[in-house]
Amino acid sequence: MTRTHAALALVLTASAACGPPPPPKTISMRMVGSPPNASVTIDDVFVGRLDTVAARGVALPVGTHHVSVEAPGYLPWDEVVEAKEGAGPLRLEVRLVATPE
Repeated sequence: MTRTHAALALVLTASAACGPPPPPKTISMRMVGSPPNASVTIDDVFVGRLDTVAARGVALPVGTHHVSVEAPGYLPWDEVVEAKEGAGPLRLEVRLVATPE
């Protein structure tokens, strides 16, 4: 085996030993509140209706996240949450307020 082949074999072996990176750490978040059909958006991505997020929860990567809840006829609800590694699950209570007439 030539020196070049040996070096290449070492690089390939080292790369294979590393494997894929571990998945990011996540924190469980659940929401309760009303109205149940309100739309929940996290970091500008729609994640489901409020009743679905209440039942199933959402896995948030560790870090800061912007959570929005909106429904027709109600004022929007916004909050910035911090998902901290080692912390317990997050629980948010949302009660949308009807739009004044």
